[in-house]
Amino acid sequence: MKLNYKRTFLVGFAFLSICAFWQLYDNIIPLILLNTFGLTSDISGYIMAADNVLAMFLLPIFGSLSDKCTSKLGKRTPFILTGTALAVTLMNILPLLDNAYFTSNEKGLLIGFIIVLGMLLLSMGLYRSPAVALMPDVTPKPLRSKANAIINLMGAVGGIIYLIITTFMYSSAKTEGLSHIDYRPLFIIVSVIMAVSVILLMLTVKEKKIERQMEEYEKAHPEDDLTEQTESDTAALPAAVKKSLIFLLFSIALWFIGYNAVTTWFSTYATTVWNMSLGSANLCMTIATAGAIISYIPVGIISSKIGRRRTILFGVVLLAACFATAFVFTLISESFSFVLYILFAFVGLAWAAINVNSLPMVVEMCKGSDIGKFTGYYYTFSMAAQILTPILSGQLLKKVGFWTLFPYGAIFVAAAFFTMLSVRHGDNKPALPEDKLEMLNMED
Repeated sequence: MKLNYKRTFLVGFAFLSICAFWQLYDNIIPLILLNTFGLTSDISGYIMAADNVLAMFLLPIFGSLSDKCTSKLGKRTPFILTGTALAVTLMNILPLLDNAYFTSNEKGLLIGFIIVLGMLLLSMGLYRSPAVALMPDVTPKPLRSKANAIINLMGAVGGIIYLIITTFMYSSAKTEGLSHIDYRPLFIIVSVIMAVSVILLMLTVKEKKIERQMEEYEKAHPEDDLTEQTESDTAALPAAVKKSLIFLLFSIALWFIGYNAVTTWFSTYATTVWNMSLGSANLCMTIATAGAIISYIPVGIISSKIGRRRTILFGVVLLAACFATAFVFTLISESFSFVLYILFAFVGLAWAAINVNSLPMVVEMCKGSDIGKFTGYYYTFSMAAQILTPILSGQLLKKVGFWTLFPYGAIFVAAAFFTMLSVRHGDNKPALPEDKLEMLNMED
């Protein structure tokens, strides 16, 4: 039995389009809210947290609805098509409102911007879960780790494509001295990427046909169902395992609070404190993303030798040290230095060490029949952290100063080190897979 790599890559285009959008959203929307509409950083933080608040409710709702869908196109396809069409349309209205407000300064345009932004977030929520669920729908259970690695790599490609585009389109030479930056070309390009990705998916992946094939395969290969349905599945977690799970979930929340604050506010920080262009600021995030991608396989090898827990602890220490070093640099220099690019490469390495191993540790503590529920625990705590941190860090940026960003990130990530010390379960040391692609399996 072999993974259908071609089909898996094609399914990954849905995740590519999603990641390209969220990279744009996290990168540009704060700049528009602050620089065009003149909102304070704390109010902007509340708005930036709205996507995660909606996600906590929308993702399970639309995921469940797609499970029950009986469309001729399949379970997931109608949601993916509808959500993408709405998102592509609505996102291109935002830069028009941005430019119009800069010209006229009419308050009604701000209200319109917020309404359209809310509708856009609803549209993304409509198809995000169905798009992610499409991979396991079309992949036999024993091959889903390999397939998930490809899906996440496709998502990383979407993010990098966006970052490279902004690096060249919005360099210092092109934006220096401008009183207002027109983001319409960027929104158009990203919407085209999203539309083309989904059209390619729809033309090449026939969900209904593959669904019938999967049903036939599962009937012919019942031994591939790795879920253990035993009477022990109904038993509660042992107290020691439950304690480890709780501490691990709090650790996940803590490092997401620290890391997401920096990724959310970095473009604003860089343009405000270091007077960098958007393109130059995004180059830092491109390097961090590239550092993570390059690190996936080495991190997988290290994890198999020293264990997931130790690898995570290493990543936590390194990430906190990187943020602390960035803060020290701001104390001794008022401008950006090339040395910081190296620092951001290590940020990528640190995040890979943490993120590759955290979800596997969570699901390692449960029975086979509870994997979905425990994955939900992971996303509940990571989403909750991403709701809280833009608001909390935004308040600090406003009331204390922009200098608080890196200490904020370092402190919360460092706190995760101490909670991880109490995690005693979920750290098995599996044999190294023959196919190293399996090591890339990670969730965002």
